[in-house]
Amino acid sequence: MQNRVLGDLLNSEDQLTLRVRQVIMVAAGILLLAVAAKIRVPMWPVPITMGTFAVLTVGAAYGARLGLVTILGYMLVGALGMDVFAGSSAEANGLSYMMGGTGGYLVGYVLATVILGLLAQRGWDRSIGWMALAMVIGNVAIYVPGLAWLGQLYGWDQPILAWGVTPFLVGDAVKLALAALLLPGIWKLLDRARG
Repeated sequence: MQNRVLGDLLNSEDQLTLRVRQVIMVAAGILLLAVAAKIRVPMWPVPITMGTFAVLTVGAAYGARLGLVTILGYMLVGALGMDVFAGSSAEANGLSYMMGGTGGYLVGYVLATVILGLLAQRGWDRSIGWMALAMVIGNVAIYVPGLAWLGQLYGWDQPILAWGVTPFLVGDAVKLALAALLLPGIWKLLDRARG
């Protein structure tokens, strides 16, 4: 049971049923990522978007492999020009948007999804403390390529940390706490239902 993630609870012995469920999960995950990216919660110093929360939660709930398929599907939908990213719009979308200032963060989304999936497969999603640590690691995996991208794009003499990290720390702490409570809470509910 320790190597299982929440998404594995929908597995089936029948391969066709399993594949259909996985396709539905990927589609639902892409939809969740797109909707969450557009949710803006007023917060100081900048509004919180729920995109990173969804990325990290999908990674943990789906595991590394299905999470990777889901996040790559999300990136493909965005690359095709659909308005699925937090800062995208009808005018700013597709590959040109993805190659702009948020490009490194999108790469970080992919890395974070896989990392959270791997950690969840090791049982980190079952305890609040381990899940909080997994979320911190996932956030670092988003910030590092995001900052590197900003530095390359705009120059290292610019206030990269002030642009790409500092304004988001308060919101990320709130999302981290929420996810650290959510996934272990779901596991506890499932354990009670089974027992």
